[in-house]
Formats: sequence, structure tokens, C-alpha cells
Amino acid sequence: MSNDRKQRAEQMRKEREKADKRQRNVITIAIVAVVIALVGVGGYAVKSTADKNAKSTDLVAPKNTKDYGILYDQADAESADGGSSDGDAASGDAKPVSVEVYEDFQCPVCQQFEQVAGPMLKQQVASGEIALTYKPFSFLDENGGSTNDYSKRATNAALCALDAGGVDDYVKVHDFLYANQPQEGTAGPENAKLVEDLKSLGITGAGIDSCVKSEKFVPWVVKAKEVAQDSDREISGTPTVFVDGKKLDDFSPATIQKAVEEAKA
Repeated sequence: MSNDRKQRAEQMRKEREKADKRQRNVITIAIVAVVIALVGVGGYAVKSTADKNAKSTDLVAPKNTKDYGILYDQADAESADGGSSDGDAASGDAKPVSVEVYEDFQCPVCQQFEQVAGPMLKQQVASGEIALTYKPFSFLDENGGSTNDYSKRATNAALCALDAGGVDDYVKVHDFLYANQPQEGTAGPENAKLVEDLKSLGITGAGIDSCVKSEKFVPWVVKAKEVAQDSDREISGTPTVFVDGKKLDDFSPATIQKAVEEAKA
């Protein structure tokens, strides 16, 4: 009897060990399955984020652009002002004089030009005297103007606003970027900060975040510079101002005003 009890006890011990082993195996398999699932979800999330922020290489034109320019006219000024323009309306049915400004958001002289001539130009747009075309010419990244391609990225952010919200939003960002221009030769705000800046201006349209972070319109910005350089105008720096198709050697407000008056005569 003693031997039988020992044998049964040994058999029961072995069976418990087998059961414990099976349970451990089941638990291990379950843990591995959960880990694999979590890794897969995490990997997908990382990939999705990476895909969302991957830098664009396709040449895509932003909405509200023509011939690599952004037209700002009286209708846009009235829209921004709630339906009424500032200043006296242009006489009769006179066609507004074309004023084109080639500019780079990292250019300190462009900032000075905007401070001195910007209010006058906007007033004349509002009155219908001129139609102002902003011509992005982001060239300073390749000439020591920025250590992190801020020139092109800032222009891209403005174009993202233009694409999503129209010319009014572009002008908001345009003015903000000049008012907050980083020192030439330094690193400008990164894309995440540019997104925050746009949101602070009330620009939160669909796709703004991914547009800025993927640098969606940078290929267009690069092409705009090449087109301007290779055109008959041979643009090589900023600011460069044309009134009624004629390049101004002096872009002071008085000279611009005189050129506008001559174009109207």
C-alpha cells in the first residue's frame, strides 16, 4: 500500500507540473500576442505621424495663386474690413494700377519696405487705386539668410493659409511674419511653432497642420524663384518692385506713388 500511495502521489505531482506548464505557456502566448499587438499599433501610429509630416516633393500650386503670385485687390480689402473699404474710392471706372512686389520673409530690407510702404500700399488697394501682387522670392536660404531654411518654410506657411482660407488669411500671415522676422543668418521658428503662430491668428482650417509640417508648397516656392530668375525680369534680390510692368530703381513710397500716378495718366 505504501508503494502504491507513493506512485499515485508522484503521478499527481507530475500531472500538476504538466498543468502548470500548460497554463504558463498559455499566459506566455497571451502576453506575446498583446505585446505584438501593441508594437503593431505603436508602429502604425509612428508611421502615420511620419507619413503625415514627410516632406513634400510634388509641385502643387496653392489655391488663389496665378503666375506664381498672390493678387490682393479691393475686393479682398473690403472682405477683410467687413465689407467696406478704407480711403476714397478710385475715380470712375478706372482700372487699378498693377503693383508687384518680389519679397522674401527673411529679408531685412523687405521688412523695412513693409514697415514704410506697406500701409500706403494697403490703403491704395482698399481705395481701388492699385491691385497689389505679392511675388514670393525665397532666395536667402541659399545665401546665408537662415540656418534652417526658414525663408522657404515661412513662405510655405503663408501659402498654407492662402490655400485653406484665401487671400485675407495670407495677408494676415504676411504681416505677422514681417512683424516677427528672425535675425538674418539665424535659425527661424520650426514648423511646429509656425503652426502655433497661424492658430494664434485664427487660421485653423482643415489640413493646416500637415500642410505646414510637410512643407507642402516648398517645391512651388522653389519653382517660383526659378521662374522669376529665368524670366525677362531676371529677378535676383528683394525687395523688387514693378509698377505697371516697369521696374522701380527706388521703392520709396513717394516713388511708388509717382509711378502709380504716371501709369494712370
